[in-house]
Amino acid sequence: MTDFKEFTFQDFIYTALADKGFQQPTEVQEKLIPVIQKGRSVVGQSQTGSGKTHTFLLPLMDKIDTVRDEVQVVITAPSRELAGQIYQAALQIAKFSNPEIRVTNFVGGTDKQRQLDRLKFQQPHVVVGTPGRILDMMNEQALKIHTAFAFVVDEADMTLDMGFLTEVDQIAARLPEKIQMLVFSATIPEKLRPFLRKYMENPLIEEIRPKAIISETIDNWLISTKGKNRNQLIHQLLTIGHPYLAIVFANTKQRVDELTEFLKGKGLKVAKIHGDITPRERKRVMRQVQNLEYQYVVATDLAARGIDIEGVSHVINAEIPDDLEFFIHRVGRTGRNGLPGIAITLYDPSEEQAVIVLEKIGVKFEPREIKNGEIVETYDRNRRDKREKSRDVLDPTLIGLVKKKKKKIKPGYKRKINRAISESNKQKRKVARRQEGRTTRKNKKNSNS
Repeated sequence: MTDFKEFTFQDFIYTALADKGFQQPTEVQEKLIPVIQKGRSVVGQSQTGSGKTHTFLLPLMDKIDTVRDEVQVVITAPSRELAGQIYQAALQIAKFSNPEIRVTNFVGGTDKQRQLDRLKFQQPHVVVGTPGRILDMMNEQALKIHTAFAFVVDEADMTLDMGFLTEVDQIAARLPEKIQMLVFSATIPEKLRPFLRKYMENPLIEEIRPKAIISETIDNWLISTKGKNRNQLIHQLLTIGHPYLAIVFANTKQRVDELTEFLKGKGLKVAKIHGDITPRERKRVMRQVQNLEYQYVVATDLAARGIDIEGVSHVINAEIPDDLEFFIHRVGRTGRNGLPGIAITLYDPSEEQAVIVLEKIGVKFEPREIKNGEIVETYDRNRRDKREKSRDVLDPTLIGLVKKKKKKIKPGYKRKINRAISESNKQKRKVARRQEGRTTRKNKKNSNS
């Protein structure tokens, strides 16, 4: 494993790393930081929680010239929450620089006029924000990005999904022709490729494949809801497990509202996050969650991709997501940076096919159930299928008889079926003995000749 010292950063970068408690680079940092330091454009494909934010922040902020009163790095993110996280990470590094590196966050829901007034007097060194607000500031002739040497598009697939690629395209068009462009994405959809070809000449494309679909530090449990009230079950799981901080994911805003009200009715202090919450309210709730004023958060998949809450010990899937890709993002909220975590997925027998698909892509579940107020190991839901496979396979001619045997029929007919099955098995054994005898005689003959 490479040490951060091998990257030969300026001293203030190492002070910032020590302040964060970062000792060794992650795989994506180890592979891409040296390439970014050389000024090459990069497309980095890696899973959530892999350390990609510092992969681009460390080498780019190391190159900032504080003497120059101009924009040098532009970073876009598809949501206010993601932009806020990058901004906070950049601020943490910037404060150790002397003179301090100026970082500004441009997102919707903030005082636009105040930002315009500030830009009249001073440009930031590092611009972080959502594509819409950054473009808005540029169109006002206030933010001048033509001096930048690097442009980062974070969560590019999410940017595409949320319809912001047009704004990113317009921002990129006003940057210098020789700009260093860094694009990070969990996946590289086909619709993203024309944008990459338009602005990136011979980039390094690096896919950091996870060693496991789900971090090895996560206990990934599967609990059947058959015959149980799902809301009551979630309440039990939250109160039995004594989580440090738990996120419960639901598929719709209505389900989030319903579950939040139920848990509040049980006396739990619950925060909810979904698309109908106003930006100001969401910002306030997120601040309270970070300050541990809430122990429980109920959210839609917007939160799975759009926010990063530190210290999540438990993730509960109230239901399996419609888009199975979100399952990985949900579970990836816990067990980060090598810390232990517990992910619990509730499923109904009608969702069996979704569970099978997840298992086929490498997700491993451990079956659990609640018994006497404790979460305990239980049987594998596929045990019956496995047991059936281990039995002798019946002749096709007898399968129909066996099926009939399971129905309510006369005792005499049952005996007839049993005799037929017994006779078939006897015949099989006889044939097998004959074959074995022939083989023995043949081998004996060959050895004597």
